[in-house]
Amino acid sequence: MSQHAQIESAVALTDVSVIEVSYDQFGTLIQRNTPVAMKIIRYFSMKLRQFDQTITRLTFRSAVEEDPNELYNIGENYFNQKNNHHAAYAFQKYLQYLPNGPFATQAKLKLQTMNQPMQSPVIDLTKFNRMYADNEMIFCEHEPGRELYIIQNGKVKITKIVDKNEVLLAVLQNGDIFGEMALLDNKPRSASAIAWGHVQLLAINKANFEGMVKAQPQLATRLITLLSERIWTAYKQLANLMINDPQGRIADTLLTLVEKNRIKITPKVLYNFEIGTKDLIKMVGLSYPKDENLVLDLLTKNKWIKLDQGKLSCTDLVELEKLVHVYRKKSQMENKLKKEYNNTFLSLNVFSKFFPID
Repeated sequence: MSQHAQIESAVALTDVSVIEVSYDQFGTLIQRNTPVAMKIIRYFSMKLRQFDQTITRLTFRSAVEEDPNELYNIGENYFNQKNNHHAAYAFQKYLQYLPNGPFATQAKLKLQTMNQPMQSPVIDLTKFNRMYADNEMIFCEHEPGRELYIIQNGKVKITKIVDKNEVLLAVLQNGDIFGEMALLDNKPRSASAIAWGHVQLLAINKANFEGMVKAQPQLATRLITLLSERIWTAYKQLANLMINDPQGRIADTLLTLVEKNRIKITPKVLYNFEIGTKDLIKMVGLSYPKDENLVLDLLTKNKWIKLDQGKLSCTDLVELEKLVHVYRKKSQMENKLKKEYNNTFLSLNVFSKFFPID
C-alpha cells in the first residue's frame, strides 16, 4: 500500500488460497466493506506500535513505556531547557490526569515559578476544526489520546524525549494524519505533536471515527496507506540501527528522506532536504549541538552534500546511495566478525570448563 519496494517476503507454509487485491482495486474493496477496513487499520496500528517500541529499545536503552505518570518528567525536562510553554503543558496535563499524583505538589510549584495557570485551556471537543500557533503543543507523549488529526494547513513536528534529548521523529504536512495509534489501541501517546508554524487541523474522536469511516471510506484508504508508509519507515529505521558508524546512519537517514518522497535516484540532480543539521541530528537520535561536527565532517568529506542558509541539499543522489552502500557493507562485515569472535570466545569458555588448564 505504501507503493515502495517490498521489504519482507511471504512464504506459504502449507497449501493456501489467497485473494489478491491490487493497489488500484483496494479503495473499492474498502468502500464496500467497512469491517475489513477497520480490521486492517487496527492490525497495522498494532504492528506499527510494536515497531516503534522495538526501535526505541534498541536506540535508547533508558526509554520507558507510555505512562501518564511520565508527564511530570517530560515537563521537568522542558523546564530545565527553559522551554516554559512545553513544560507548562506537560505539568498541566499531569495535574489533569493525576491530580493527586506523587509529583502534584512539585508540578504546581513549577507552574507558579513560570507564572503559568494550573489548568491548560479548555478545548471544545464538539468542534472538529482546531487552530494552533507556532510551537504550540498539540499533545504530549504519555498523555491519554482521544483523537486523531488530519492536517488541513501547516506542518507538525512529531518528537520524543529520550535521555533528556528531544528526538525529531517526523515532520508532517498538509493531508497527513497523526495521533491514530492512541485512538485505536486505547494507549497513551507514544510521542508528542508540536505545531511548526501556524497549523489548522481536523480532529476526529473515538465516538465518530467508525461512523466517519463508513460515511467517507476514502478516509480509511488514506489511513491504511499512511500506516503502510509508516511501517515502511520503521523498517528503514531498524536497518539504520544496524549501521555502526554514526556518519553512516546520518547519510542513510538522508537517503531514506529521498526514498520516502519517491524521488528517482539519478546523478547530478539537486535535491533539497528542507531541514538543517539540528533536525537531521535529532532524526538520527544523536545529541545537538554535541554531535553537529559529525554532520559538518560528512559535508567536508563529501562535497556533493551541502549546507546553504541553514538547509541541507545533495547535488548527486547516486553518490549518496553509493556512500550509504559502503557504510552498510562495512557494518555487515564488522557485525559478522563480531559474531564469529563471540562464537569462538564462547567455544573456548566451554572447552576450558571441561578441560581446565592447570
